[in-house]
Amino acid sequence: MVRSRIVKEDKVQVLTGRDKGKQGRVLAVDRQRGRVLVEHVMMVKKHVRPNPQKQIKGGIAESEAYFAVSNVKVVCGTCGPVRIGVDVAEDGTRTRVCRRCGATLEKKRG
Repeated sequence: MVRSRIVKEDKVQVLTGRDKGKQGRVLAVDRQRGRVLVEHVMMVKKHVRPNPQKQIKGGIAESEAYFAVSNVKVVCGTCGPVRIGVDVAEDGTRTRVCRRCGATLEKKRG
């Protein structure tokens, strides 16, 4: 299991590979294998057989593929791609913060 501070819905930038420099939203994080799925990054083609029962037409479909979590960096709203730190409050709650400007990276839930 790989410890990662990247979570679903984060905006990230790709650091290496054929899609270097691209930015996208994290669709899924596989913590067991240390991999992430990023929207419109690492697109692969897959040959799909038609299946009328599931309304699948068949042909060549394009979809995103997983790649290593070490190849992405979270994008801060003010700084750009940055490393992430964790602030622990007095009551024990943990918040992710930008290491460069100190801004919080937590999304408002609700």
